[in-house]
Amino acid sequence: MGHRGERASCLPLLLLLLLLAFSRARVVRVPKGPLIRVVGTEVVIPCSVSDYDGPSEQNFDWEFSRETDFVRIVSTWDSTFTSEEYQKRVGHGDIKLRRSSNDAVELVIRNIQPTDQGRYKCSTPSTDATVQGNYDAEVQVKVISDGLSVSGSKARSSMSLRLSEGDSFKLRCSAVTTSLEHTHLHVTWQIKSGSTWQDILSLTHEGKFQPGPGYEERYRNGDIRLDTGANDTYWLSVSQASSVDGGAYRCLVSEWVRGADSTWQKIQEKSVEIASVAVQRTALDVVISTSNVSVTERDSLDLTCNITTDRSGIFQAEVMWYFSMSPDDTLSDAQVLLSMDRDSVVSDSTLISLSHVDRNSYRLLVRDVDVEDSGYYFCHAAVWVPLHNGSWHKVVERTSAPVSVVVTALEPDYEVFLNASKTPKFSDDPTELNCRITNSQDTKANIRFTVSWYYRPRLRSDDVVTEELMATMDADWTLLLGDRGRERTQKGEIIFSKKAVDTFSLRIQWTSESDRGDYFCVISAWSRHRNNSWVKSKDVSSASVRIFWATQGPVFNVSVHSDSPTIYQGELADLLCIVTMEGMALEPDDMSFDVSWFAVRSFALDREPILLASLDRRGIVMQSRRNGSSDLSLERISPLEFRLRVHGCEDHDFGNHYCVVTPWVRSATGVWQREPDIKAKPIFLSVKMDVLNAFKYPLLIGIGLATVIGLLSCLIGYCSSRWCCKKEVQETRRERRRLMSMEMD
Repeated sequence: MGHRGERASCLPLLLLLLLLAFSRARVVRVPKGPLIRVVGTEVVIPCSVSDYDGPSEQNFDWEFSRETDFVRIVSTWDSTFTSEEYQKRVGHGDIKLRRSSNDAVELVIRNIQPTDQGRYKCSTPSTDATVQGNYDAEVQVKVISDGLSVSGSKARSSMSLRLSEGDSFKLRCSAVTTSLEHTHLHVTWQIKSGSTWQDILSLTHEGKFQPGPGYEERYRNGDIRLDTGANDTYWLSVSQASSVDGGAYRCLVSEWVRGADSTWQKIQEKSVEIASVAVQRTALDVVISTSNVSVTERDSLDLTCNITTDRSGIFQAEVMWYFSMSPDDTLSDAQVLLSMDRDSVVSDSTLISLSHVDRNSYRLLVRDVDVEDSGYYFCHAAVWVPLHNGSWHKVVERTSAPVSVVVTALEPDYEVFLNASKTPKFSDDPTELNCRITNSQDTKANIRFTVSWYYRPRLRSDDVVTEELMATMDADWTLLLGDRGRERTQKGEIIFSKKAVDTFSLRIQWTSESDRGDYFCVISAWSRHRNNSWVKSKDVSSASVRIFWATQGPVFNVSVHSDSPTIYQGELADLLCIVTMEGMALEPDDMSFDVSWFAVRSFALDREPILLASLDRRGIVMQSRRNGSSDLSLERISPLEFRLRVHGCEDHDFGNHYCVVTPWVRSATGVWQREPDIKAKPIFLSVKMDVLNAFKYPLLIGIGLATVIGLLSCLIGYCSSRWCCKKEVQETRRERRRLMSMEMD
């Protein structure tokens, strides 16, 4: 019982080992035959091995048999394997092995012949630990005759076609096979793009139409078709030819046969060039006959668009006129004025008309032009040609250069007169000004007048005076108030009114001293456009009217003066601040002034002013800190004159200089009252360098140093010759005496 139990437990293990052994059996595979091939073509027979032991790269032997015996063809590992009858073909490369992977090779036979028909066996030497599975496989190859013929037109060479853009053309290809086998043809029309051929449309061996890349939409639209006809002909029809359709066309035909595994195999392929097609682009020139145009308001604008094309035959033109405020706008940004389609139907408009003058001219007429019609006009044209199915195709379109149109407004001719019907004698008296339109001519019902009132104060200095807007009217006579007098107008102290069609009035109920100054009015003319909007066309200003009366205190003015505004470095600059009075004269003891001097270190008044010095009415002088060596002094030289001196001027003392004066006036009761500050108009002080004075002292110092050095050099030379050279001369004399004594001996 124990031995029987052990046998029972070992049985499943043996079955598992047997199963693993059978699952690792070597398998050699070749295609399922027979393989039908055409004589003269290249044949490729693959062979692979799987489920093997040993090295990953396997070797293969190929043998051939017509009847019973096999003849050795070629091997991947034994160069002496080839039989004598195949050595020449193998040596020339007509028969070779091409390894596709470690476990697969392909037997390649070029220019296969009927004698190559038979059985081909692929064998693999054993590298397994145990011999299991199959080590070779056979496939039958059948060689049939070449029965496929492909031709184009009857002419020997391909034909040449010259077409215009938008034309249609058809190309013919004939393909037939006389093979006894059940083969199918695959026909493809191709165009040569550069150096490569590109598929246009194919009729596959399975009877399906297949457009090439980029031709799908044209195939769906019916612009490209492949039709079959009698005598095994295949027609390529192309509608609406464009520039991309130019090139060489060929018909590529391949022959297919269904293999034993029900898959289709291509057994041969032939092609023939059919035609060379040149597609000439349609030339179209669109020009507006008129250059820049200037038209007066209410006149008519007349523009003509001329179209020139080299298109012959039947075609129709489509024209559209556009308007834009900018010459760089695209068609999508511009406004369509009018259009005429290829059937000469014009879109509707009241003031604009479009007429077909002749075959190539289209006239745009805009009546009763307005200022808003100023801008850029351009013409867009397109050429349409008929197709074989009765539809129309746009072959080319162009846009003209824009033409600038300026519409000049009709300005009414009129004058403006301002007078004061009431002038104040004293403070709190009323003031009334009337602004009237006079000598108006050519003012029609579409002209409207409005008024704007301005005030210009009288300053007690020589600064530039700017006017202030008091009120203005827009086109519908709505009053818009300015900053000046807004609160008083809202309280009813200032009244703006329109007395008549040609008269506007300004009334100040109680005139104050702050109202003294110059007043003027501006009459604006407004023109009504076609859309009932009002646009200002002209402004006419009146002469100013001064409102002024004598008061109990004087009016002070301040100015700056200098006899020499241009000085040299190191010199003295004199600047005078002069105060003048108008009105009632005052005693010197009843008036006093605070004076401050400022400088702006630039040619233009574009920097912050710098305080130089100040003199208060008590005579106390204060100066700001200075970085240079120049010095300042400020003094009163008369009751109304104050002098600023700059001692030892330097470069940084240049700039615009001005004074600010604060008058103080003593009233009859003895109380000092401060008047508003008065600023003088700046004067520019220019500081130049005195070249002579700049180099005078360095030159004298240089001459002195040169003289001292020269005298010192002379003294040194004299001393050297006196003592040093004298010793050398005495030695020479002794030598001469010694020679003389020797001669005497």
